[in-house]
Amino acid sequence: MTSPLTLHNGETCAAGEVPLLAAAEFREEVLQAVEGGRRIAALFGRPAGGDRVRLAAVLANGAEGTLALTSADVEKSFHSLTPDCPQAHLFEREIAEQFGLVPEGHPWMKPVRFPRGGAAVTDFFRVRGEEVHEVAVGPVHAGVIEPGHFRFQCHGEEVFHLEISLGYQHRGVERAMIEGREARRIHLIETLAGDTSIGHAMAYARAMEALSGARVPARAQALRGIALELERLANHTGDLAALANDVGYLPTASYGGRIRGDFLNLTALLCGSRFGRGLVRPGGVRFDLDPTRAAELVERLDAATRDVGEAVNLLWETPSVMARFEETGSISREVCEQLGLVGPAARACGVGRDVRHEFPYGIYRFFQIPMSTWETGDVFARAHVRWLEIQRSIPFIREQVKALPEGPARADAAHPLEAGRLCVSLVEGWRGEICHVAMTDAAGRLAAYKIVDPSFHNWTGLAMALRGQQISDFPLCNKSFNLSYCGHDL
Repeated sequence: MTSPLTLHNGETCAAGEVPLLAAAEFREEVLQAVEGGRRIAALFGRPAGGDRVRLAAVLANGAEGTLALTSADVEKSFHSLTPDCPQAHLFEREIAEQFGLVPEGHPWMKPVRFPRGGAAVTDFFRVRGEEVHEVAVGPVHAGVIEPGHFRFQCHGEEVFHLEISLGYQHRGVERAMIEGREARRIHLIETLAGDTSIGHAMAYARAMEALSGARVPARAQALRGIALELERLANHTGDLAALANDVGYLPTASYGGRIRGDFLNLTALLCGSRFGRGLVRPGGVRFDLDPTRAAELVERLDAATRDVGEAVNLLWETPSVMARFEETGSISREVCEQLGLVGPAARACGVGRDVRHEFPYGIYRFFQIPMSTWETGDVFARAHVRWLEIQRSIPFIREQVKALPEGPARADAAHPLEAGRLCVSLVEGWRGEICHVAMTDAAGRLAAYKIVDPSFHNWTGLAMALRGQQISDFPLCNKSFNLSYCGHDL
């Protein structure tokens, strides 16, 4: 069997170097890799001429910091990986609906995304038995959140099974990255998952820089790291406030919501946008940080640090809060590994999975933030990992602001993309691993662009967290993951 091509995060190769295997060999290669400790970072298809579709797998090895790539051409159908590798299930369903391929033996063929203008109708799994009942929530929800449907199979208050149906607002971002105007790409990326504008913009910029051979100044790398950690602070603080609200604990809910705004305003101080839009661009960043604003940022960061500590520590000191957090929505380490969960959801199960450590990039190649993990896999663990990360991101930001490298914040000139190249770009967003795969054609134009938001890996984790729980625990479990509808729906 041909060995897969090995790359590092942000490294490029000739697209033709990726091994092309027979379909059976491809399946065996992926299964052996996952059994040996790798996981599927991306699994996707692209047209290969005629009726053929080329399947490509990106297999991440965190222990070695390497990415293995392999591929196979298939027609009409292929032998499903899912029965032997559950983390492939959503990827294979996506391939099936994009290309009309049939993953033979797939146990759970449901739509991933519904076509624009089409009927959003599908069958749902049903548990039958005396006193078993069904509760349907959504897809339309109160407030401003995007559509998502949740179907609970219950016996009394106990949830036997939760089925999650998404994809109601499929925007076709990946196709637009190829067929749309080049000037629009960064705006598609920054609004792909609005609360992760910095994370996705960094993944895209790093891919474009690798494909064009651009070198990013050290000052820009530091400013990107500051912005990414500010994005993490704002969202983790907001999540802890929302978790407090879900258990009716108003002190942290009220203060946390306000402090989230303080962290967002620090990003606005950096670039003019609370969500960091317009900051990260291929070649560096568009806004520099002068000494006056740097001093103000540190001063305001110190004030927000004091406030967030007081607000969040109230949670751990309140028995009624802990009674709701502990042993609620638990996921075992085994299930976490089987599903390929990423980010805080994985680290809360004791799995040390963090791109900043496993596949370091940019400023993280030189300055490490300690990894935050817990073991219990419940709501408390997911909340506590967020709190640990808040405490560890703050000194990193402070250190980078005070010791910004001299020099420009952006490379001077744009470089054309090299022809026939491929790059995998990973970034640790606040929800977890962001994966962008970019490929150019013989003319140096984008020929393929694959995006995997961390929510794509983690929605099934939420479904598993509800098994055996009370249905009234759903809002709390849901918020402890706080996954993205639009990041999934693309």
